[in-house]
Amino acid sequence: MRKLINAPADVVADALRGLAAAHPSLRVDPVGRTVVRADAPRPGKVALVSGGGSGHEPLHAGFVGHGMLDAAAPGEVFTSPVPDQILAATLAVHGGAGVLHIVKNYSGDVLNFRLAAELAEDEDVEVVSVLVDDDVAVEDGARTAGRRGTGGTLFVEKIAGALAEEGADLERVAAAAREVNERTRSFGVALSPCTVPAAGEPTFRLGEDEIELGIGIHGEPGRERVAAMTAAEIVDAALTAIDADMPVRGAEVLVLVNGMGGTPLIEQYIAYAAAAAWLEGHGATVARRLVGPYVTSLEMAGCMISVCRLTPELTRLWDAPVETPALRWGR
Repeated sequence: MRKLINAPADVVADALRGLAAAHPSLRVDPVGRTVVRADAPRPGKVALVSGGGSGHEPLHAGFVGHGMLDAAAPGEVFTSPVPDQILAATLAVHGGAGVLHIVKNYSGDVLNFRLAAELAEDEDVEVVSVLVDDDVAVEDGARTAGRRGTGGTLFVEKIAGALAEEGADLERVAAAAREVNERTRSFGVALSPCTVPAAGEPTFRLGEDEIELGIGIHGEPGRERVAAMTAAEIVDAALTAIDADMPVRGAEVLVLVNGMGGTPLIEQYIAYAAAAAWLEGHGATVARRLVGPYVTSLEMAGCMISVCRLTPELTRLWDAPVETPALRWGR
């Protein structure tokens, strides 16, 4: 294992110290494992809190700031944050208008966010939770009951965050988050595994000429293991699966071509070119797009494609100003 770390046990704390040093506008607690936007709590504003296992950076801590999350709770690598972490993040940003928990559909995240919400309600903080389950590859995996929450989490956090920034109430913000999730589908492909520092060995094995279609963001098994394909063939497999579940013809869409952590940007643009051509060829209009490593899996090579069927209101909220360590425009 060759990684740019000090010690496997210190990876998350050391990374949070680095985040704090690089972005002094954030309030980062490396011990309590919370990341909070500098101006929180904002009186009268619905606060957004998310979190999950580390190793998916910039998700979630990199999306804390104006127009997105108010706080994030990063767990150990590929491990859910504990309820006390989530509760601390929730209380730190509660401004009197309630808190929205954005939860990826993994069993540990679902359980711990539920417990944290119950603890927050004991403190008279209203919490509504929205589950993200955008992955079309598999149902009922080792870590989930139902579909996994993957790249679509970025869309939910951005669009719901924009609406909360405008002063919408908790019910409206939660409804928007659910709408984005319902209108989004994702599919990931792995070209290589990744290695969790504490484990010191790859999360799975691939043959020299194999790839995994439908991989999860923790290295969970996908739909099938197949012989290596071209970028265009991989994109076709991903978008065919998405279109079969949520037809894209006639829709204006937001597209994310997401690098999984070990994929050079040049290859991500090759994949995006194939995706744009595929979508236009199948009757969709690509209205907005994003290319880059936004929801990663340590050093895994591969890509994930996420597609959201836009409405004029969702497009407006996507375009709204955002300023976070990893996503910023309009300010």
